[in-house]
Amino acid sequence: LKMSWFWFYLPLHLLMVACLCHSIKAPTTSSQQSFKTDLLNFYNSLILADGKETTIHLLKDIPKRYYFVLEEGRALAPFTITVTPCDVPIEWSMLVQKASASFLGKAARGDHEIQEVSKSQKAPSMVSTIFNYKGNSVETYMGMSSHSALYMLEFLSTERDTHITVYLTTNATSGHLYPELPMDPRIDVIGIGHTTVTLTWKHSPSVLQHRENIQYCLLVNEKHNYKSLCAAETAIRSSGMKLPPTLALSLSPYLLEPQQVMILSNSELSIINKASSGEVRQICMGIKNTYTVPNLSPSTQYYFDVFVVNLLTNASAAYTGTFARTLEEPEPKVMELKDGKVIQVVLDGKKHKFYSLQYQARHKKIQFTFQLCRGQVRVHITKNGKTVALENISGLRYFSLKGKLLDTYLVQLRSTEESNSSVKVQVSPHFHKPLFPLLPESLKIKSFSKLRTCNSVTIAWLGTQEESKYCVYKKQIEEDQVWVELRNMDRCSGPESRHKSEKVLCKYFYDINLQRAVTTETIKGLDVGTLYLFDVYLFGPSGISIRYHSKVVKTRKKC
Repeated sequence: LKMSWFWFYLPLHLLMVACLCHSIKAPTTSSQQSFKTDLLNFYNSLILADGKETTIHLLKDIPKRYYFVLEEGRALAPFTITVTPCDVPIEWSMLVQKASASFLGKAARGDHEIQEVSKSQKAPSMVSTIFNYKGNSVETYMGMSSHSALYMLEFLSTERDTHITVYLTTNATSGHLYPELPMDPRIDVIGIGHTTVTLTWKHSPSVLQHRENIQYCLLVNEKHNYKSLCAAETAIRSSGMKLPPTLALSLSPYLLEPQQVMILSNSELSIINKASSGEVRQICMGIKNTYTVPNLSPSTQYYFDVFVVNLLTNASAAYTGTFARTLEEPEPKVMELKDGKVIQVVLDGKKHKFYSLQYQARHKKIQFTFQLCRGQVRVHITKNGKTVALENISGLRYFSLKGKLLDTYLVQLRSTEESNSSVKVQVSPHFHKPLFPLLPESLKIKSFSKLRTCNSVTIAWLGTQEESKYCVYKKQIEEDQVWVELRNMDRCSGPESRHKSEKVLCKYFYDINLQRAVTTETIKGLDVGTLYLFDVYLFGPSGISIRYHSKVVKTRKKC
């Protein structure tokens, strides 16, 4: 079988050698090196496959040549060449060498007289350039020939190493590899919002003919438009991200890279490639030709490209890209803070929006109090436009500030996590009786391993010099639920959010000597080898509670 393929290709190879030899004058002594170079270039060239898309890698400033031959004896043989640059602009040209049928026939048979052409004899053929192009757009050449001919394609990149794809077909009845574009291939922007842009485009004729094998894919980014999916793939890879085998995004499963997020909803497949330079979104929406792009950033310019994709071949055609700028985000509403009043703010982690609070001082000394309930929160306080505090808070945090009467303070809060965060805020004159209780040096709960039994545990916690009320609560918990329970805990919620059965006891205590301001409690009636979550709540004069850090303790299995 291998030998049969060899004999099939051998005449074509000899034909091209003969044509090339007749197109070059016999070498003289001074031109032998040039002749050898031409032959070397030929043997380093490749035969372009018919009816198949070929990927070609180009080195900077080094031309690369491919050849193909039209079949002999066909009247008005048609052919089509489509070249797609995948990165920088390239130069490419097509040359044709026409020869008589008898000459090509001799070349195909490998006649010795062809190889022994006299030095003075002229080649019975003529080489001419029929097309040339320079740029990074997808370009198609359609030709028709009534002669037997050898065609040469020459490609050159002068900017840097790159790659291109080339598609050759000589069969007019084989159908189109690339989907067709409509007469008007523009993308129209029909709606712009703060975080959305709505696009529409005219249907590809291929959708009407091959509905089940065609889909539209949209590419969204903040840099520029892409003239082909090939160019988009290259740009995304160069930013440090890996892609699936094609941006056509057929619904067959594949593994995503860690920096990729896939979203599948309502028959739409979205992939978000995250990189330090921004993100590139790819959305495939079937054959819908109107789409609203969601979750954009306000006051940002985006570039939109639509590609019609043949799912059977992964070949695609690009509509003329467009761009649009989302509307500016309206100024956030500013809530007024009042002396002594506590408000709780929930912050959206996904939108990364600031929540603004304003306070006009009625005293020279004031105190801001922040109690973190969930997540992580960044606090930024300005006085008359100048920053006086900026930090991420945890637990309970006080800011005591000095100024003048009627100074204007602006507090901006933002979640530093993807999930929602919440925080309680209070502002009051510095001399005002504090709303929150006086806190001990540490809010940790300690357990004593040696005092653990099969049905009891002993815990301890610090108190203060101020007589206060402390309540202990317990909750049975599974080992695989510990992290989730601690993660989702609302640290601002008080005992009122707990079930009555979880309450263990309440007690009052204090000590003037802080070294002795510690109390212990033994909780009995527990199950053997069981994990428990213990909480202690400290109540201040105003009734507002502070929750100690939860403690997880397991009773002994054997005693």
